[in-house]
Amino acid sequence: MRIDRYLANMGCGSRSEVKRLIKSGLVTINDQTVRNESFQIHPGFDIVVCWGAEVAYRKHIYLMLNKPAGVVSATRDSRERTVLDLLDQKYLNKGIFPVGRLDKDTEGLLILTNNGDLGHQLLAPKKKVPKKYFAKVSGPIGLEEIESFRKGIVLDDGYQTRPAQLEVVDCGAECEVIVIIEEGKYHQIKRMFQALGKKVLYLKRLAMGELSIDPSLRIGDYRELTLEEIDLIEKPLLN
Repeated sequence: MRIDRYLANMGCGSRSEVKRLIKSGLVTINDQTVRNESFQIHPGFDIVVCWGAEVAYRKHIYLMLNKPAGVVSATRDSRERTVLDLLDQKYLNKGIFPVGRLDKDTEGLLILTNNGDLGHQLLAPKKKVPKKYFAKVSGPIGLEEIESFRKGIVLDDGYQTRPAQLEVVDCGAECEVIVIIEEGKYHQIKRMFQALGKKVLYLKRLAMGELSIDPSLRIGDYRELTLEEIDLIEKPLLN
């Protein structure tokens, strides 16, 4: 791999920026200064240093986004802003995609990665990866609704959902609830409540598998996952 491409892929800057770094003598490979932007390296074997810091090879990128309402969970859209539009330039053109979808008006945890195998496994029905949501719902929620979720609900197209968990947090004119599902059908939670004559007023995903949203992450912000968090989301790959 060319050294300029490697540095750009590892987030050291755009191709033009890393070319300037290389020509300025700020990049070394195996302790030797390299000024040729097309110099070939072996990622994972050669030791690359830029600005005095080692640039470790990363095959995959994992991001946690606290998705805001108003953007779509897609890599491109001709009319709407996408979650990729929220990312810094250094993360673009690396094959990053959102793992699953959150509705345009739904907030919360969204994992973005360029690890296609991981994305497939987290969404595979046989893996039964739980997704945890907080919702505000119109009207009262009681034991009848909780039992309906436990058994699975027939949606408007005749599909019966898998058993799900429904927990009431607080109830007044509106009810605040926690919902845990193992599927990801189109508008599933909204359609489940709709089948019971209720309307979802607000929806936020709190967790996917064992990975929970970072409470310090503001709406619209994102960060890379820690090694411990990567281990949490890779667990389904091992089962």
